[in-house]
Amino acid sequence: MKAYVFPGQGAQFTGMGKDLYENSALAKELFEKANEILGFRITDIMFEGTAEELKETKVTQPAVFLHSVILAKTLEDFKPEMVAGHSLGEFSALVANGTLSFEDGLKLVSQRALAMQKACEITPSTMAAVLGLADNVVEEVCASIDGVVVAANYNCPGQLVISGETSAVEKACEAMKAAGAKRALILPVGGAFHSPMMEPAREELAAAIEATTFSTPICPVYQNVTANAVSDANEIKKNLIIQLTAPVKWTQSVQQMIADGATLFTEVGPGKVLTGLINKIDKEAAVANA
Repeated sequence: MKAYVFPGQGAQFTGMGKDLYENSALAKELFEKANEILGFRITDIMFEGTAEELKETKVTQPAVFLHSVILAKTLEDFKPEMVAGHSLGEFSALVANGTLSFEDGLKLVSQRALAMQKACEITPSTMAAVLGLADNVVEEVCASIDGVVVAANYNCPGQLVISGETSAVEKACEAMKAAGAKRALILPVGGAFHSPMMEPAREELAAAIEATTFSTPICPVYQNVTANAVSDANEIKKNLIIQLTAPVKWTQSVQQMIADGATLFTEVGPGKVLTGLINKIDKEAAVANA
């Protein structure tokens, strides 16, 4: 079965999408529509902007979404039998499988970015990558720390990202090293994504998601929150609302897709982060980049 996967924030690069814009009439039309919806020329920043400009949350999230979704729409043999996206990438996956329209997906991603930015400004918070510890050890260390710090991204075995209040994450990093972690690195991110610190953003985004039409998809999406196949539009909506404050179960999602018959994983969007993670989750998995 053909599985398509969509990357999240962090995969952006200067020049992303420029070849699509120049070589496909459909891509050009969709990029220009995006400029209108967003109210600024995101294409100028994507194609010519600096790394700093691309790192702005209000730019990064729509840019990665647009690159992924427009690339999927220009693929000749795009017939997904299952889809999944990492964090932000779940929105790209939901456009790819017909749950969301292009326009609604972009509006939600833009609102998500702005809501997350606001939440980041309330309390000093951050994320850290922990390498070389079992998931349950990371979870136990987080539970032992005073303050808010939780497991946020289950990326692959031996690579888990934690998230929370800056002081609690710093304490957790020291405790992780003491517990035998190869590395525990604070990440250059704006705040504590996929943690309780995102509750204000979740509330704001929930209203926008509730007001958006979700259609029955053409194939199941393996959602971050459950790591299971979901085809019911209302259930997809409910899981998407929870996503901002819940962990990304990427390892578990990929394992479930393989168990359900995925034979080829194709990453659609900037970078090759997900194909790398999938190979670490299952060395036998066949991967490709669109």
